Amino acid sequence: MSEEATNGKFSSSPSPQLTQSAPNVEMAQMTLNESSKITFLDQFRAFSKFGDTKSDGKHITLSQSDKWMKQAKVIDKKITTTDTGIHFKKFKALKISYGDYNKFLDDLAKTKKVDLEEIKKKMINCGSPGVTQVTAGKAASAVERLTDTSKYTGTHKERFDASGKGKGIAGRKNIVDESGYVTGYQNKDTYPAAH
Repeated sequence: MSEEATNGKFSSSPSPQLTQSAPNVEMAQMTLNESSKITFLDQFRAFSKFGDTKSDGKHITLSQSDKWMKQAKVIDKKITTTDTGIHFKKFKALKISYGDYNKFLDDLAKTKKVDLEEIKKKMINCGSPGVTQVTAGKAASAVERLTDTSKYTGTHKERFDASGKGKGIAGRKNIVDESGYVTGYQNKDTYPAAH
């Protein structure tokens, strides 16, 4: 044992092994703690700034509230955007504060007979503002069918080669061959140039 350890004194400088791994462990722990400690107020501030660069996070609009509720899957068959609009307009303001927003949710939950705590829990756990899901549109099959060149007929069929790649202007216009040969002549360019 070192002399400092036997006297009850410990060196204030940490060992090199601790300095390298400790920050990584601390950062991971902080990340876990931060994600589990998200509050309703934190989410309110985040969504009140969503789409509004000038917002200070103290007031939320109906549009921002609806985006938040859609992301949290609160707006469904039971609660609609019409319901949120009716209850939001009772405050006679374009933006409402955090306190008024809690009153808005309480009034909405009572009217629609839904548990307020369940709504808030969904809204807390919905994640940060943004697009969470991207789904393929219904038009994908229609677009696929319309762009399948193997199903084209008539003159439109001539616009594409065998692989389905477009021919460009050659597929849209009849280009006149001004070489002097008759269309369909098979021995084109075989006559010796000496004559």
